[in-house]
Amino acid sequence: MSRAAAELGLLACGTCGLVSRAPAAAGAACPRCRTRLALRKPGSLARCWAYLVAAVALYVPANTLPIMYTSSLFGSSEDTILSGVLFLWDSGSWYLALIVFLASIVVPLAKIIALAALAASVQLGWRGHRAERARLYRLIESIGRWSMLDIFVVALLVALVQLTALAAVRAGPAALAFGAVVVLTMAAAQSFDPRLIWDAEQRAA
Repeated sequence: MSRAAAELGLLACGTCGLVSRAPAAAGAACPRCRTRLALRKPGSLARCWAYLVAAVALYVPANTLPIMYTSSLFGSSEDTILSGVLFLWDSGSWYLALIVFLASIVVPLAKIIALAALAASVQLGWRGHRAERARLYRLIESIGRWSMLDIFVVALLVALVQLTALAAVRAGPAALAFGAVVVLTMAAAQSFDPRLIWDAEQRAA
């Protein structure tokens, strides 16, 4: 069985990736970038769960409250993300409706569920499918780089509304909640330490 880097006295910097000998003193800094070194991210699971709970709390209002208000001489209306998806679908723009639905509803929810499953598996000490769970985390992290696509499709949804010169559109409360969900899921992914997935194997050995 392969040995962990910590067992060999090696430590990788979380910022620049430099691998060096683990310092004897706690709180030592990386020789290259001077970032504080630690065998594992301090409070990784606690911070990950905190961000996920906050993201779940904001996910519901982000999809149920109005994302924008539209007013004109002919009246006013308010739209949620889902009503925008239905509007695009009914107008024949099914491809745009699919993009908005995936990026604004499916992807954030999938990230929350996947991160919660990873955190729970580590907390419960599961030892199975470690490689698959590590690949799942890398997938979540790569998706996180494109999380602002969610904000982009909301802006695209606003731009697609047919407005006259006397019409006005403004963001609703769901816009703030939606942006917060994006930031919180990214923070949860960054807080989770994937090396914890392999620690269960080392403890069992």
